[in-house]
Amino acid sequence: MPGTTGRFRCGGLLVELQCARLLAELVPTQLVTYRQREPDHPFLADLLRQEAAPGGPLWIVSWGFDVPRLLARLRGRPVAYHAHSSGYGFDLPAGVPVLAVSRNTLGYWGDRAPRSPLLLVPNALEPKWLERGRRHGDGERPIDVLVQRRKSSAYLLKRLVPALRARGLVVQVQEGWVDDLVELFNSAKVVLYDSADYWRGRGVSEGFGLPPIEALACGCVVFSSFNHALADSLDPGVLGHQIGAGSLAGDIERIEAAAADPDRWRPTSAALAPLLKGCSEAALRARWAPALAEVNGHWDRLLAGEPPLRSPAPWRLRWGQRLAGLGRHLVKLLPTRRV
Repeated sequence: MPGTTGRFRCGGLLVELQCARLLAELVPTQLVTYRQREPDHPFLADLLRQEAAPGGPLWIVSWGFDVPRLLARLRGRPVAYHAHSSGYGFDLPAGVPVLAVSRNTLGYWGDRAPRSPLLLVPNALEPKWLERGRRHGDGERPIDVLVQRRKSSAYLLKRLVPALRARGLVVQVQEGWVDDLVELFNSAKVVLYDSADYWRGRGVSEGFGLPPIEALACGCVVFSSFNHALADSLDPGVLGHQIGAGSLAGDIERIEAAAADPDRWRPTSAALAPLLKGCSEAALRARWAPALAEVNGHWDRLLAGEPPLRSPAPWRLRWGQRLAGLGRHLVKLLPTRRV
């Protein structure tokens, strides 16, 4: 990781720290920083000077924009990419496995790196959401509509929120640090999560989308965009409802109805239970164990001298297909010889 404090603190960092904690239950695991020196963690440059390639450990990199530089620094060593968001535009060296956190990201690398080992290791909710979330909607819920400002669209903040307040709904826009997010979500009837514009503006994807699942674990009705990995989990009309569904009036009408009668808009227990079970730490550990075995077996073969498979460049594929089509066309134009 680049660092674990200050400007590096974000949802992606918390997920990686959680993964490191879970992996430590399976294999010896060490978190290493490479931008910021920290007293509790070794520094990448120091470790690389101390041990020649290939070295002993399997390295896992994840910080999207830094991945190409990290892979270059770790060339010749066993390494895997823990892929969250997609769309950064870089290609992977031949043989580098991808540990994708969502089917959306898995599909992206299935297209971009089809000859690399591809594994699916979805993110997990922290236990507090499953232990303390009021999934059945019980308890006082003084907030009609909850919005987290970060990643929210201008449409949501500047048009929808004022319109909902004008209808008399209690709308809270949360920003900054909250000591107890579970209690905040437990206090809301409806949660709005609209990240489509945020990610489109950055040119990369919503890697997994934990906030809507956290809201569902707390018994909230979720209205969300369905971009990227959000479509992995939010089955429209079953687990979540679309925000920005055609018109402002339509959004107001549906959100107002959900705040008035949340029970009618919440997912059924039969629909929600499999999603939350699949997002538990136990489920993530069960996925990481065989994924690590596969990655380690792959690197054992490469380090023994087996060459990695390589994907043809897209331009070669396009020209090859065009030439093949041209050849078939020319054959049709040739005169047929009579016997």
